Amino acid sequence: MWQYVAMDYLRSAPKVLSMVLAGGQGSRLMPLTQVRAKPAVPYGGQYRLIDFALSNLANGGFRKIVVLTQYKSHSLDVHLSTTWRMSTFLGNYVTSVPAQMRRGPQWFAGSADALFQNLNLIDDEHPDYIFVFGADHIYRMDPRQMLDHHIQSGAGVTVAGIRIPRTEASAFGVIERNPGSSLVDTFLEKPADPPGLADSPDEVLASMGNYIFSTEVLVDVLNADAEDKKSGRDIGGDLLPALVASGQAHVYDFTTNVVPGETPRDRHYWRDVGTIDSYFEANMDLVAPHPVFNLYNGEWPVFTSFRTLPPAKIVAHGEYGSGDIANSILAQGCIITGATVRNSVLSPNVRIEPGATVEGAILFDDVHVGAGAVVRNAIVDKHVVIPRGRPVGVDAERDAEEFAISPGGIVAIAKGQKVKYA
Repeated sequence: MWQYVAMDYLRSAPKVLSMVLAGGQGSRLMPLTQVRAKPAVPYGGQYRLIDFALSNLANGGFRKIVVLTQYKSHSLDVHLSTTWRMSTFLGNYVTSVPAQMRRGPQWFAGSADALFQNLNLIDDEHPDYIFVFGADHIYRMDPRQMLDHHIQSGAGVTVAGIRIPRTEASAFGVIERNPGSSLVDTFLEKPADPPGLADSPDEVLASMGNYIFSTEVLVDVLNADAEDKKSGRDIGGDLLPALVASGQAHVYDFTTNVVPGETPRDRHYWRDVGTIDSYFEANMDLVAPHPVFNLYNGEWPVFTSFRTLPPAKIVAHGEYGSGDIANSILAQGCIITGATVRNSVLSPNVRIEPGATVEGAILFDDVHVGAGAVVRNAIVDKHVVIPRGRPVGVDAERDAEEFAISPGGIVAIAKGQKVKYA
């Protein structure tokens, strides 16, 4: 009997196509995006930024997913092809779609143009609804609840919204909601001085970069936008204001979303990691004894792939003993010998030699920290060797001669960069 019930559900369930936008340059994350697309930037020791959006969709049961890529997409394409392989028995897939120039010899001119140039994907699937999610935010969310809200409200587009400090509003789309409903009255793209919320003047309701469109509405607004020569070809700057004006835009309050296995501490966590400082802070959120974002929720896992490496190992040294290791993430293959590691994220196959100190640092794959070296308040990309005795993050003037330094004082060392000896 259950087989018939299951098949009836599959036949009656809304048809959904998910389109993940992964083509941005990520220039504010340089030098981490010097050789890779922003969604492919490592995070939390073993993940890539895109794993969070894809995991939310997969956990929610939405497993027809296209990832629209453009800039420096090779490592992202490899990650998708080796990690996100789904059974095709029920038509599930995750596939990358590069800029194909179907509409002429030009790259995507913006997020709306990326959708317009890939209308053929919508024609192929004939979905009822289309998820358009960003690929570079850290969060857990059950998208089924957002889809339910979209359907019940009768919206043409639903925007996921979250409260943020008003001082940060210039980096986001800001939503002004109709009192007593979810209808959007105004959408302001990156405003310099938006009004605060009625019940919290120092906050605004910001777009999370996640949208659900009814298919017919999306196709119509994309075609109209393509005819508008004054358009910036952007979802937030052009499509949403048009749909707000026609009364078709609604907002979904992220704080109403309930994810299995979440705790009060990590509930409704969402971080935009568009800058070196925000990326650093999002990693530091993981290392507290009771982290503000919990990677260990087995009921809503974050999926990724793993290198074939042995377990992490801590080795005692005659002079330095077993070292001092606390509040840190150690990925597989790490070997720490008589060193101090505190409040840090160590990716696979990191080596730290005797007497070295690593504090408040993010070390990517295959980083080697030499004996007696010091690494503080730094992000070190793959395959970098910090020479014996070399201080990083200690002398700001010296660091500035060799490395990128964020406005918040975080040292960022590019992939494979040669670091001078002390």
